[in-house]
Amino acid sequence: MGLKERRQRERDEVRAKILDAARDLFAAEGVEAVSMRKIADAVEYSPTIIYQYFADKDTLLHEICTEDFGALARTFVEIANVADPIKRIEQIGLAYGRFGIEHPNHYRLMFMTPFHGKRLNAEELCKKGNPDEDGYAFLKQTVTEAIAAGRFRIGLTDADMISQVLWAMVHGIVSLHITKANDPWLEWRPFERRIQLMIDAVIRGLTEGSEARRQ
Repeated sequence: MGLKERRQRERDEVRAKILDAARDLFAAEGVEAVSMRKIADAVEYSPTIIYQYFADKDTLLHEICTEDFGALARTFVEIANVADPIKRIEQIGLAYGRFGIEHPNHYRLMFMTPFHGKRLNAEELCKKGNPDEDGYAFLKQTVTEAIAAGRFRIGLTDADMISQVLWAMVHGIVSLHITKANDPWLEWRPFERRIQLMIDAVIRGLTEGSEARRQ
């Protein structure tokens, strides 16, 4: 490895260290409570070093969100090949849930942390409307396909309504797991079993009677 490549690798490692520390602090303390100096202290660099990589806190927050929403979207790539839209919805829910518990601080920042007026461009962050890069658009596209195929109960024709209910369902179990799974007051059942049962129950409720209607 040449000098130029080694220096670039070192810069990438420092950048990743800053992003990881900032993400953890934002998720734990809230965006407004975290300063660039606090992030610098966490990685044991001077604030001057932090500013060499990120112009300000908004830029840093934007970079974290861009990376994390992109990582979530990539978990859906293989699911796009599932032919049955109802099965695809189930796989989307499971993949979303696994992402949340495998990357709890990513999830906290993305979906459980208020930004209090920070002007992040949602369309740029998650490529809004592009099913290949926007997880919600991918879910809605799949729901729309299922509606067209008559897979939902009579009267369920609003793709956004169904998508938002499905999202809220999985978010509830993921956020509860992240915040309470280590509390000793309850004997929690395995996450995979809980999320699978919830997805099965909700999908059954949304699709009940659709088979008879399509015959």
